[in-house]
Amino acid sequence: MPNAQHISVYNRISANRSKSLILFSLFFVFIVFLGYTFGMLFGSAYFGLVIAFVIAILLSFASYYYSDSIVLGISSAREVKHSEFPFLDNAVEGLAIASGLPKPRLYIINDTAPNAFATGRNPQKSVICVTSGLLQKLNRNELEAVLGHEMSHIKNYDTRLMVITVVLVGVIVLMSDWIIRSLWYGRSGSRNMGKAEWIILAIGIVFAILSPFIAQIIKMAISRRREFLADADSALLTKNPPALASALEKISNDKDKATAHLYIINPLKNYKGWLDNLFSTHPPIKERIAALREM
Repeated sequence: MPNAQHISVYNRISANRSKSLILFSLFFVFIVFLGYTFGMLFGSAYFGLVIAFVIAILLSFASYYYSDSIVLGISSAREVKHSEFPFLDNAVEGLAIASGLPKPRLYIINDTAPNAFATGRNPQKSVICVTSGLLQKLNRNELEAVLGHEMSHIKNYDTRLMVITVVLVGVIVLMSDWIIRSLWYGRSGSRNMGKAEWIILAIGIVFAILSPFIAQIIKMAISRRREFLADADSALLTKNPPALASALEKISNDKDKATAHLYIINPLKNYKGWLDNLFSTHPPIKERIAALREM
């Protein structure tokens, strides 16, 4: 029978998956509504829907195949050989076996700031990247817990989810810009509409103005949910929640600036208070540590 710790972890995993699904669904509601509004300005609401979905599919396809290469290139990461860091390689191999996943490729960034991220479109094409600072400043249990967190991102397809999320934000911003430009230049497609259609169009215009800001908040909320989920999965995988809590404490003062939503700790921490929670790609570190210590 599962013990109380496992029940708590499973409950957190289930809750975070449900919340992520709800947040992700909001993106599609935005895209459908903006596409419909854009089409109304051109005299055909369904035309706008088709345009919105074609753009989303094309951008998602490009990001799906090239996002990992772009991220690793921007980060100046290099692939790690077993002879360089045997414990790192062995730890990842052991976690991959325990997870039932192919072993990810290992990359390192020469940076004294301790951090790590995972990327790749699926477990077969996955990569775990760590900084040299992470290897220097964490003990073995803490390092394994962090690797377990990144392995959980791979297992839960978070790397793919966040790529698609970023693309959807881009589609929403693009559609919003088109709608506003169409109003500026005066499209004729909306001139023969009835009262109900004008109301829908007015609501759509308000959404077009606000949607880029709201989409960014939804993207960050999804990222925060996935971080909680990866923490819980890592605790289940390594059976050592205190190790991850300790690792998070050690690296929480990281000042490095990079692709924030990928890292285990958000390297962009310029906002304080409630603004930090609203605009951060990661949950507050105190909440993550508290959740781990309750497991």
